[in-house]
Amino acid sequence: MNLEILHRPSYSLAVLKLNHGEGVQAEAGAMVSMTPSIKLVTEMKGGFLGSLKRKVLGGESFFVSNYVAESGPGEVSFAPTVPGDIVGLNLKDESYFVQSGSYLAGDMSLNIDTKFGGGKSFFSGEGLFLLKITGRGLLILTSYGAILDKVLAPGERYIVDTSHIVAFESTVNYRVKKAASGIVSSIVSGEGLVCEFEGPGKIYMQTRSTQSLINWLIPLLPPKQG
Repeated sequence: MNLEILHRPSYSLAVLKLNHGEGVQAEAGAMVSMTPSIKLVTEMKGGFLGSLKRKVLGGESFFVSNYVAESGPGEVSFAPTVPGDIVGLNLKDESYFVQSGSYLAGDMSLNIDTKFGGGKSFFSGEGLFLLKITGRGLLILTSYGAILDKVLAPGERYIVDTSHIVAFESTVNYRVKKAASGIVSSIVSGEGLVCEFEGPGKIYMQTRSTQSLINWLIPLLPPKQG
């Protein structure tokens, strides 16, 4: 399996070349194109209860799509919903926590589970919902905006707004808290929740926030009639 990422970082496209018999799993609706040698099978990952858990807690699609090079080598391409970047991680019996919506595709052998990462904020409505992805194989992540990575040394701390988190290694400790101390400062600043990380390990961030985009668009929308 070979990954090529085109048109980075604003309109990234993941192009996967699969050998005969190889397969990749992706979120429903992520596929852009594929060769006739690729067979598509859509399923409920982990059965009905597992799929319901991914949908309700993780914010992911109820169904996942498997693309297998069944009749020979083939090619399949994927793209995120919003303009942004793509990065491929080669997991070697490792675990990553991935922000809901940042999982694009991955090796079919990877185990994907849902982990609740923090409470919803009363002020911003933001929550930190994470997918725990474990195993060996290629993991493809996506973002809104470009992807930045930062390596934390043991004991080193770093604070990131929850809406800018893409993923982080399971070796990194984290806790979710309000961005500002006190009710008044939280409301005035417009900030919701932040995540304080502590190394060792790597974290991935996105340079844009979908929540900020939504907040910017809402005042511009025409009022409902009637």
